[in-house]
Amino acid sequence: MVKLRQVLFSSLVVCSFFGCKNETTTEVNAQIPQVVNSKKPELESDKVLKEQKISVADLKKKLAADGFKVFDYVDKMTQDTIIMQQYFIAFLKEGPIRNQNEEEAALLQEEHLAHLSKMYNLGFADISGPFDDDGNIRGITIYNVPTLKIADSLANSDPMVKEGRLTIEIHPWWAAKGHHLR
Repeated sequence: MVKLRQVLFSSLVVCSFFGCKNETTTEVNAQIPQVVNSKKPELESDKVLKEQKISVADLKKKLAADGFKVFDYVDKMTQDTIIMQQYFIAFLKEGPIRNQNEEEAALLQEEHLAHLSKMYNLGFADISGPFDDDGNIRGITIYNVPTLKIADSLANSDPMVKEGRLTIEIHPWWAAKGHHLR
């Protein structure tokens, strides 16, 4: 029995070796044009590094001049100065008018997502997303604007809110400027 296994195994190895196709040597006859670019492309990381050259004091002054509430503190571990900025979290809650048919609801959802994308692209909202449960709070948007009045106005301009399918509850929220989700 052992001898039979060795013969079968050896046969399998030999067949595998000789049965392999040599497909890695395909010939390409296409001419590849040579592109010479004398200008070094600006990488996304280059932009980020250039944007970070503003001092903490200057950033704090700029934010305050733009109407944002800010304060700073020194992180005891890193000795970095951290700027805290006030943002506004809008809780998107289930609204009283939910009797739209499937087609109307789908259209409203499209308009809602377009609105949130517009808020993000204009720099008014930093992040938005739905909750993954069937609770009353359907999602959130974090607005990066100077006042509650502006955040409330932007949140209430959402087509879903205008139609009553969602309502808004907004709260001021503090976070370190420039920090991100991990």
